[in-house]
Amino acid sequence: MFVRLLSILFLAPIAIGAIWMGGWSFSILVAVGGLLAVWEWCQMCSVKQNGGRFLVCLIVGTAYITIPCALLVWMRNDPESGRIFVFWFFCVIWATDIGAYLFGKTIGGPKLAPRISPNKTWAGLIGGIVSAMLVSWALIIWHGDQTALLEVILFGAILAITGQIGDLIESWAKRYFEVKDSGAIIPGHGGILDRVDAILLAAPVATGIRIIFGIGTF
Repeated sequence: MFVRLLSILFLAPIAIGAIWMGGWSFSILVAVGGLLAVWEWCQMCSVKQNGGRFLVCLIVGTAYITIPCALLVWMRNDPESGRIFVFWFFCVIWATDIGAYLFGKTIGGPKLAPRISPNKTWAGLIGGIVSAMLVSWALIIWHGDQTALLEVILFGAILAITGQIGDLIESWAKRYFEVKDSGAIIPGHGGILDRVDAILLAAPVATGIRIIFGIGTF
């Protein structure tokens, strides 16, 4: 736990700074993270796949990783509201992870998907959703424009659910490839994929929210 906390304290300011600054800082952060995630996926595929199956596995996984990365950069590059929207997005995902962990550890109870991820519980799912909604509420109050208050809180819940589905997808992949973690690049956390699994599925959903509902202008 101590090593895990140190990793968070080291990486969190870098991520927040890059999100806030945008431009090349954010693009480089996303590109490096994406490349490392693709490399981890390639290593995982090589465990059980070969030949044509390995190629298909690699192509599908690479698309699953790189498309959300490109969408995040695209959203952040909006000069009017890219900063606040992407900052909200990441805060929602992080709040979901923290809330799910705390509620799951504290309350426990029925398992969410025991065959895929034995540690995840329904209490954790609910805790993640509640945390995402609270953070969405706090950010829009801080931002000062409450015209889309209910919509932002609702979309926070949607992203929380989507992110936890993404977490389950990565857990399924690790069980399929029979690996504990996607890698070991982050002390106490495992690999890059272990940290961005929720982001990869939630980013396209956030893009859809931004385009369809115009919520990025809050």
